[in-house]
Amino acid sequence: MIDKLVKKFKANSIQHLVIIFLVFALSGSGSLFISSPILKALSLEESISSYPLYIFVRIILIIPIYQLLLIIIASLFGQFNYFWKFEKKFLKRLKIIK
Repeated sequence: MIDKLVKKFKANSIQHLVIIFLVFALSGSGSLFISSPILKALSLEESISSYPLYIFVRIILIIPIYQLLLIIIASLFGQFNYFWKFEKKFLKRLKIIK
């Protein structure tokens, strides 16, 4: 099973796979952690009365924060090139880059 994950994520080894998962986990957790203070600073928590709309706005805010944190944290772990390929694929899907 682990070998399938190594192949799927195109990791060099099991240790590399662990680093990849760690970067994804830290980026996801960090983006959730950072989005709440940003919403408070922009006073959006008080101005949005509808909870589904609040969740939608928070998700829209989390996406760019996650992408930025992914590259920063990947760089700290020495995995910039691996995650930059991942990032370029994401940006191509959004038609931001060609």
